[in-house]
Parts: sequence; C-alpha cells; structure tokens
Amino acid sequence: MTQLIRTPEAAFCLVVYGTPGPQGSKKIQGKRRTKTGKLIPNLVESSAKVKPWREAVHEAAQKAIEDTEGFTKLDGPLEAVMHFTLAAPQKMPKDRVAPTVYPDLSKLIRSTEDALTTAGVWADDARVISYRSASKTYPDLGLNALTRPGVSLRIWRVEP
Repeated sequence: MTQLIRTPEAAFCLVVYGTPGPQGSKKIQGKRRTKTGKLIPNLVESSAKVKPWREAVHEAAQKAIEDTEGFTKLDGPLEAVMHFTLAAPQKMPKDRVAPTVYPDLSKLIRSTEDALTTAGVWADDARVISYRSASKTYPDLGLNALTRPGVSLRIWRVEP
C-alpha cells in the first residue's frame, strides 16, 4: 500500500488582489440558431465578476511563474489552501463576524482553480486531492484575512 506524504514547503504561493468572483451558476441569455434551424440557449456566467477575477488570477499566476526560476507545471497529487477576503458590506450588521452570505466558497474556489489551470500552474485542477484549509472573510478580520479583497493561496505536492 502506498502512503502519501505531504511535502514540507509549498510548491507555489500567490496573493492576488481584486474582487473574487464565483463561478458555477449559469443563466440563459438569448438563444442561438444552429445551421439546422435548432435553437440553443446561450449560457453565460450569472456573475459579472467571474471574468475579471479569473483574468486577475491568471495574470498574477503567470507573473509568479515567470519570476520563479526553474518552475515546472505542478502535476501529480496536490494539496491546497485558499483564503478569500471579500469586501465588507457598507453597513456591517453588528452580529455578523463572517461572510455567511453570497458568494459561495466552493464557487470562489472553482473560478480560482480554473484560472490557475489556464495560467499553467498545474496540469489540471483535478490534481488537487485535498484542501488543508479554505475560507472566506472580510478585510483585517482574522488570521488569514488580507487588508483588501483578494485571495491568498498555497499549493503543496503530495508524494508517495
């Protein structure tokens, strides 16, 4: 039986500032007609924040790759950490200490994973076998919070 061992140092670390955009929900925006005359719904992301967020993550990841001498695309089993900092609401309710509202953490992870894939950080986001930690918070609220909206992430190789 093979046992997986966590590598002690992260293979990739990145902080990206911007408004994290969730990916996952789609909405129908008009219909397209095929050559055969069939109508096909045109599905688009329901959040306008997805595209700019993925672009911000993609650009930051590519710059980090370029700045890392000898970087090779991560492949094989991986573990990750993603801590998202979201913009606090204008009028924060007194009893709210965490963003328990939209967007979903899983959808924030999905958009960020896809951007890391297109940037060439890893072969595919399917290589992530576990998350050591994932969270969403508001600026300066807690240990993993950034000073402004964005994400702090780390990725480790898991070796046999």
